[in-house]
Amino acid sequence: MYSVTVQPSGYSFVVKDNETVLEAALRCGYFFPHNCRMGVCATCRGKLLAGEIDYAEENCRGLHVEIRFQDYRDVNEKFDRVASLGMFEHVGHLNYRVYMNKVRECLHDDGIFLLHTIGNNTTIFKTNDWIKKYIFPNGMLPSIAQIGKACEELFVVEDLHNFGAYYDKTLMAWHDNFIRSWDKLKDKYSERFYRMWNFYLLSCAGGFRARDMQLWQVVLSKHGIKGGYPVTRPYFEVAQASQDSPKSPHNTPRLLGRLESLL
Repeated sequence: MYSVTVQPSGYSFVVKDNETVLEAALRCGYFFPHNCRMGVCATCRGKLLAGEIDYAEENCRGLHVEIRFQDYRDVNEKFDRVASLGMFEHVGHLNYRVYMNKVRECLHDDGIFLLHTIGNNTTIFKTNDWIKKYIFPNGMLPSIAQIGKACEELFVVEDLHNFGAYYDKTLMAWHDNFIRSWDKLKDKYSERFYRMWNFYLLSCAGGFRARDMQLWQVVLSKHGIKGGYPVTRPYFEVAQASQDSPKSPHNTPRLLGRLESLL
């Protein structure tokens, strides 16, 4: 048996050699190399970026991981753990309940479900027009109320943690990397893309800095964990100390570096 820590939250998934994990993500293959050694990665129906499957397979080379370009609604196996990473924002409010039902269907009775999603302070049924057109077609941020309604009578919420205040620094780190790497990228991308991506990263950082958007990790079980879920957040004191440090405004650890890709 080995212990798998889901970064950045410090949630520990204890995975036995014969247990499996389902990663449900819009972009697959980033979670397993850092957190697990066996499992299946599935995505939602749509168009993947060029080379996504190849990159995911290369990133998981040597692991017992199957990369699938498959509609999540078509997954029929049972898993001991399900990690939904940046996927819930792309299924649409009409499918929130469908998504939760599918996860429950795919989870063993004693399994654990980690929902990692950006969220909105209020319930909405329409996304920002600019984001919808240029960045995330049909993307939509759920509210806590929508998440709660979607999982009601399906799951017990074991833990909920909000990383929203730190995501500002993550986005600024991505922006710094993007600007610093532009000379290497500009032959492949236009100046129009440069302006668009620059605006996207900075405007989203502003949204998190203003606390208009949040980033949640929710741990759920099907029937409730006897004795409660053991919550550990060892990174938090380090992040808080870094945030309070006068040395650098961007000294906080890049909290999502192991869950999402950087340009």
